[in-house]
Amino acid sequence: MRISSEMPGVSTSVAEAQKQAKLTDAAQQFEATMLQELLKPMQHSSEEQWGGEEQSEDGASDTISSYGTEAMAKAISKAGGFGIAKQVVAQVTRENQRTMEKKTSGY
Repeated sequence: MRISSEMPGVSTSVAEAQKQAKLTDAAQQFEATMLQELLKPMQHSSEEQWGGEEQSEDGASDTISSYGTEAMAKAISKAGGFGIAKQVVAQVTRENQRTMEKKTSGY
């Protein structure tokens, strides 16, 4: 007789934890993208302030500045940001629970 080391409740909770982690990551990426768009105008105004047209003609400078804006947006989102990611996770979780309740109740 073979005895499995996996417990039925444990594997589903691990799968749920992985799904929750993916959902949280996706929500944070979404918020970071939104924040990046909000930060872009500040990126351009700082370029004008520090060197005007000379820096904006340099493609490397634009790329580095863009990466900096992206990194800042990701950091803000991971630290809590505006709470958009938290709201997305909460709403998707509620919808998922409703769907599961409908499946188990047969409606």
